[in-house]
Amino acid sequence: MKHKQIMPIGLVVIILVGMADAVRKTAAEEPGPRSYVCYRATNPVLVDGKLGDREWGKVKWTDAFVDIEGKLRESPRFETRVKMQWDDQYFYVGAWMEEPHVWATLTRHDAVIFHDNDFEVFIDPDGDNHEYYEFEINALNTGWDLLLPKPYKDGGNALNNWEIPGLKTAVHISGTLNEPGDSDQGWSVEMAFPWKVLAELAHRKTPPKEGDQWRINFSRVEWKHEIVEGKYRKKDGLREDNWVWSPQGVINMHRPETWGFVQFSSLEPGKARYKPDRAQPIRMLLHRIYYAQKGFRSHHDHWASSLKELELSGLSHPMLKGPIKIETTDHLFQVTAKIELPNGRVQTWHIGQDAHVWAQN
Repeated sequence: MKHKQIMPIGLVVIILVGMADAVRKTAAEEPGPRSYVCYRATNPVLVDGKLGDREWGKVKWTDAFVDIEGKLRESPRFETRVKMQWDDQYFYVGAWMEEPHVWATLTRHDAVIFHDNDFEVFIDPDGDNHEYYEFEINALNTGWDLLLPKPYKDGGNALNNWEIPGLKTAVHISGTLNEPGDSDQGWSVEMAFPWKVLAELAHRKTPPKEGDQWRINFSRVEWKHEIVEGKYRKKDGLREDNWVWSPQGVINMHRPETWGFVQFSSLEPGKARYKPDRAQPIRMLLHRIYYAQKGFRSHHDHWASSLKELELSGLSHPMLKGPIKIETTDHLFQVTAKIELPNGRVQTWHIGQDAHVWAQN
């Protein structure tokens, strides 16, 4: 799920090779990252957890969540959907989670919230796979905010002491909390993330301007439970379910390249047209090379210096302007691809051994 513990080197190799295999398996099967147009709020948003019609009535729901592995797994047992909007001060997220038994135990801020059923938000403002935010919340409105300089799989460590000053959250339960004797409808949560804080990693103006796109994803952790002596308890020996908006392909939320695209607009709701990221095919091509390099090094103890060594000689795309270049040292690699976008704009894209991906215009 999170891969936050320290793992033996052999297990790390297995995970990285497995992730590379998952990229190959799901590339042809899964659609690209999901997308959503996030409109400016037309009414003031009262953060009370209720997703009232006055604040949210005109706001479109996302598609229903799927299993984190996508088509490799069956659909979630319960429905989860999200709405998003924004104003000059905040980026708002509202989520609804169908749940016949709403329960939670953790009350300490910055506890490991996914040990309860929870809802999670991941935000990478500039889409470079590095410097992103994570926030988790349970039905008791207990939160955990984290900042990650880079993904765990690339040696990143979460900054657990980082906080979100001015964050607003609220939970509303359609039913009763921690009452096994009845059946509930579910729970909803509202969150207001201050632009002032999100700007720290955006490296561009906030609130976003018309048409700007951020990489964002949402996750719901759900534990199978039983009722013992009138209390909820997780079933022994069963791992959690992970349900997400934009599928990851593997059980790991910390692959920002698979997160959804959220496009911001100040137009009247429904009037903006989503514009797919024209460079997305190149992003995914570079990530394919990145995962192949990880697998190659696990077997050969050095980086490959060519696509041929990676058995990717036929890798190509119509946007490419010239050959893909790979530069290596003992510990580092960088892949470079020069492309021409459909509008004639030329860019040079790079990815390194730490999954950092960026473009030069």
